[in-house]
Amino acid sequence: MLPHHHETHRTHRIGWLRAAVLGANDGIVSTASLIVGIAASQAVHADIVVAGVAGLVAGAMSMAAGEYVSVSSQADTEHADLARERKELDANIEHEQKELQAIYEERGLDAALAEQVAMQLMAHDALGAHARDELGISVTGAARPIQAALTSALTFAIGAALPLLLVIFTVDQNIIVLVSTASLVFLALLGILAAYTGGSSIIKSAVRVTFWGALAMGLTAGVGTFFGTVV
Repeated sequence: MLPHHHETHRTHRIGWLRAAVLGANDGIVSTASLIVGIAASQAVHADIVVAGVAGLVAGAMSMAAGEYVSVSSQADTEHADLARERKELDANIEHEQKELQAIYEERGLDAALAEQVAMQLMAHDALGAHARDELGISVTGAARPIQAALTSALTFAIGAALPLLLVIFTVDQNIIVLVSTASLVFLALLGILAAYTGGSSIIKSAVRVTFWGALAMGLTAGVGTFFGTVV
């Protein structure tokens, strides 16, 4: 008997991790960029705070709506494909078994073994076997619109709150430097956390999110300075 070997896989986290990282990253980058851009235009402190709050609320709602619509479209496509596959199984199950067998042969099984595997998997769960191996739809990767929408909105709000809180408790002269520096630190920490949770490269993830955040804040600060007016 083979000894028990525990393996830790993280693919089941892909759905919510993607939405969480995207939401938090967007919250930090968009709100910090908005604050820096408006501060660079010589706006008064109260206007900067109002703009930051508006950016937080609008951004969270936009993320929720965007994720829900996008993932719902994916879910609709998956459901349509499954319905079509269910009809094909009812109409000609022998052909569908041959189709599944051909897939396994392409993956390296010999014809006899591929036929046996196809027969046994279809006897257990024909639709599930075709969904997984023909359509590429799995339980871990299935679209979940509500989960994606709520996760994105919540994490965006949390990310946006970080630079916004700094503005509320900072004097006007230090806003641009403090918000920019702190936001880059927040982004680096977010990249590290996302990489650790997903099991990927920490340095690569941190550098990636920090670079794009710095670019976004630099461009918005340039716009605010150029126009010199409250946007």
